[in-house]
Amino acid sequence: MALEKEHSVIRRKAEAGRASPGPAPMTAARALGLSLAKAAQDGMALALRVVQVDERRLSLAELPEAIEDRALLAVLEGPAEGLGLAVIAPSLLAALIEVQTTGRLAPAPPPVRRATRTDAVMVAGFIDRTLEELEKTLAELPEIIWAGGFRYASYLDDPRPLGLLLEDIGFRVLQLDLELGPGGERKGGLVLALPADGRGAAPRPAAEADAHEGAPAAGSLADTSRWKAEMERVVLQAPAMLEAVLHRLTLPLSAVLSFAPGTELPVPLAALEELRVEGHGRRLLARGRLGQNRGFRAVRLVTEADEPAPAVPLQPLPAAEPARTLPPRRTPAPAHQPAVAAPVAMAAIDAGAAAATAPPPDEPEPFAMAPLKMGSVF
Repeated sequence: MALEKEHSVIRRKAEAGRASPGPAPMTAARALGLSLAKAAQDGMALALRVVQVDERRLSLAELPEAIEDRALLAVLEGPAEGLGLAVIAPSLLAALIEVQTTGRLAPAPPPVRRATRTDAVMVAGFIDRTLEELEKTLAELPEIIWAGGFRYASYLDDPRPLGLLLEDIGFRVLQLDLELGPGGERKGGLVLALPADGRGAAPRPAAEADAHEGAPAAGSLADTSRWKAEMERVVLQAPAMLEAVLHRLTLPLSAVLSFAPGTELPVPLAALEELRVEGHGRRLLARGRLGQNRGFRAVRLVTEADEPAPAVPLQPLPAAEPARTLPPRRTPAPAHQPAVAAPVAMAAIDAGAAAATAPPPDEPEPFAMAPLKMGSVF
């Protein structure tokens, strides 16, 4: 009896010293499930749980077998111009749209409908957030070579062009069954198909990852550079509307209401050489000239060197003030001078005033001046 107790104590001590099993190893399928749950919770406050994951390899011809009817097809672009595919089942798509539009998830799913381009725009952020989380999780694993670097690129409303769009290669396909909502009352599904032969960057060593964690400045710089590159990619894909404006004129409403086929609008000939290329808000972006190229109407953009120099407006010279004639006055003659000297002095004053107001000899007179009339001064 004592021997059995001794063996039991030894067994317990041996089991206590044995290392406990660690967490399950990280795989691409497990990382995708965690990334989906985090993207749904952080981006939409939607509870998401992975029920089952199926990982397999399919050829391009077999890929349509994994696509559910009326699912949303999102084309993904990755390293070295590689293309992948994300298939969002109608049930998951309806839940994502419902949470974004109403802020909550109804107990029952809505009727199944065909996915539209608007749906693709609304879930593009969720797809990119999931792929970004997947890339972070697999940064130190070999799976990052084929699973990293992909982002949303475009949308397909029909699976038939996949054979022409994607390369004829093997694909790693991850198919997930999901439960949505706090109690898992809604179901959903997602399929991720990426080229089997990876073209991405090699996994980052653990030591390098620790070094990056110890240097927040370098990490911040890398995050900033990545954010700038992502922002540049999004901005450069935005549509830009340009208008070539030949001429603008103002007409009364009565004239506009009387427009009919054949109505002619007056356009000056100078407008052909002064065409404006405008952006939003009539902002002037460039100037051009209207012409033809191979039989088609064309606009040639001109630089400042091509534009004729603007004519400098000539400012009119200010008109000279006409000579003012001093009012006659009676000047008593000094006792020692004769009275005849007064008219001569007054004539000299009038002549000096006229000379002061006369224009220089090399400039034309602005107007004809009235001749001075010399008269008797009393």
